Amino acid sequence: MDLTTDWVGYSAIVLFTLAYLLVIAEEFTHMRKSKPVLIAAGLIWALIAFKYTKTSEPQVVEAAVRHFLVEFCELFLFLLTAMTYVNAMSERQVFEKLRSWLVNQGYSYQHLFWITGALSFLLSPLIDNLTTALVMCAVVITVGKNNQKFVAISCVNIVVAANAGGAFSPFGDITTLMVWQKGHLSFVAFFALFIPSVVNYLVPAIFMSMAIDNDKPSITTEKIVMKRGAKRIMALFFATIVTAVSFHNFLHLPPFLGMITGLAYLKFFGYYLRKTHVSLKHDKPIYGQIGDVAAFDSYREVARAEWDTLLFFFGVIMCVGGLGFIGYLSHLSSYLYLELGPTIANILVGVFSSILDNIPIMVAVLQMNPEMSSSQWLLVTLTAGVGGSMLSIGSAAGVALMGQARGIYTFFGHLKWTPVIALGYGISIWVHLLVNG
Repeated sequence: MDLTTDWVGYSAIVLFTLAYLLVIAEEFTHMRKSKPVLIAAGLIWALIAFKYTKTSEPQVVEAAVRHFLVEFCELFLFLLTAMTYVNAMSERQVFEKLRSWLVNQGYSYQHLFWITGALSFLLSPLIDNLTTALVMCAVVITVGKNNQKFVAISCVNIVVAANAGGAFSPFGDITTLMVWQKGHLSFVAFFALFIPSVVNYLVPAIFMSMAIDNDKPSITTEKIVMKRGAKRIMALFFATIVTAVSFHNFLHLPPFLGMITGLAYLKFFGYYLRKTHVSLKHDKPIYGQIGDVAAFDSYREVARAEWDTLLFFFGVIMCVGGLGFIGYLSHLSSYLYLELGPTIANILVGVFSSILDNIPIMVAVLQMNPEMSSSQWLLVTLTAGVGGSMLSIGSAAGVALMGQARGIYTFFGHLKWTPVIALGYGISIWVHLLVNG
């Protein structure tokens, strides 16, 4: 049934629009973004089911809901494992150690601007753009506490670098992960976006660096020591990524199964850490266990996952799935990919991502499932990943940093640099079409 001109279709559009407006306003309302999309998802499918109860095939709605549930479950299990490992490394002081080391090196603000940007670009493919942005933001806030201009511009640079770095790795962004899990691109195919991603990061960074002072921040005496097992957990995370890639490439199994297998690595190692844990007595550090007061608990790190984010993904997938079931995505796909052509359509995807966030945009594209070459799938992966950098609300990294550096990194502060970010966006697309076209 095509319900695009029915009251059910119009109601679904209104519900999704209202829900997403509340998501965008999270910074001001302080209401978690999962809440509006969850209720919108339930109501949209309830309206669809009500319409189908009057037909001879009401069961097709249940089948459709189960189909989208499977899509979410694969993404959920993959992300839960990645988040648990990141939380475990955070608990073992890995990221605090990196922050402390950078602060105490005596670099100038110019050097720190480039170092934090480069690290954001290089870490994002491994630990995702959101986590990378939060870690690097903590660094620039610490070293630039007396220089708000440095912090503000560096936050913009971090968002651009993290999103650009995440675009050439299946693990760097939710959008790239979804494309990989759908099987549109192989694991190694994403690396073809490395050069366009570098261009996307460097072009605006060069312009922004000109506004950074060359003074040096004061060095702190803070010293951070990683907890016992930190390096082994990093090695296990790498082994988990290798397992997921191997399962997908050689055994033709879904990547989430390899990630869940890798989660078991952490749990077995966590069992070893608990069994060999020695509590600190009388505040006297024991060799190899400095600062390790409480025993490691892998289930505690699972509980610390970003549940609001995971439930948000569920709500978005179900909402967009409902709109697709109604028929809107097929009409949109016909206009974008048949009338305008895939290149223009994929460029517009990046522009829309800066306004609506890249996750629902990519969910919509995947559900449209247009017939495209590998080069075009790479293009939409690039544009959806880096297009969100043009506005602070266009990516999870930007939204998170507005909260972390509240009052310093703002929507309008980011908007000031939108022209040079858009320039980098355009040049990176040109480079991709030149290199990979």
